[in-house]
Amino acid sequence: MIVSVPHAGRIYPPEILAATRVPREQLERLEDSWCDTIAARACEAGAVVVEALWARAVADCNRGEGQMAPGEVDASLHTQFSAPGRKERAGLGVIPTRLAGCGPLWRRPIDRAALHWRLESFHRPYHAALAEELAAARHRSGRAVLIDLHSMPPIPGGQPGHGAQIVVGDRFGTTAAAGLVDLVMEAARGLGVPAVRNQPYAGGHIVRTHGKPERGVHAIQIEIDRSLYLASDRLPDRARAARLADWFAHLAARLAAAGDDSLPLAAE
Repeated sequence: MIVSVPHAGRIYPPEILAATRVPREQLERLEDSWCDTIAARACEAGAVVVEALWARAVADCNRGEGQMAPGEVDASLHTQFSAPGRKERAGLGVIPTRLAGCGPLWRRPIDRAALHWRLESFHRPYHAALAEELAAARHRSGRAVLIDLHSMPPIPGGQPGHGAQIVVGDRFGTTAAAGLVDLVMEAARGLGVPAVRNQPYAGGHIVRTHGKPERGVHAIQIEIDRSLYLASDRLPDRARAARLADWFAHLAARLAAAGDDSLPLAAE
């Protein structure tokens, strides 16, 4: 049982603060605020937690290295990012470059040296750590489960999944066994809040890259509405955060003990 918490980092290296053209508070909008508090007790349940310490503004570990828009980088990198999607065009690629209401985040476009430093210092080590832990778990027992844990703002009206406070993503059945996802959905509904599957968040780069059910590695993304555990000052509400931490630890224990019907062994 491996838990990934890629967007909860709150450390801003000096190089990042020197390069930004906006106050740090704007960069903090990128964070999954205090999402790590939800995973705080997962280790007690036998899980290994891989947690980002550096902030998402350095690099987004839930984006692939090729996910940027040409207009967001130095001209020398344009050919490297030739097919941007909606999020990349909005400035939310592997290096976040823009946010609504504050415009460009950096004093100058991301050049080759800045991209290399960010990837080598943060993005690649994070994925290497995930891969290492998943391989170790699979070696020990023939299978591994990855939960990629995130938080989200309330889903706006008119958007798929509106009203849901937990979204469970498995890339529409491609990154985890169906019985395993059913177990997560059952646990989510046990909190007494609306839960949906794959809408509007089906799972990002982490579950897509590491989830290989045919090899015994199952990956599921969980998004949790921040209003379930944060107070109005965006700090954790102690009682509600503790309740979610207990819930997540119990879920981790159930997943770690999942029987063969939910979690098939890898093909050898």
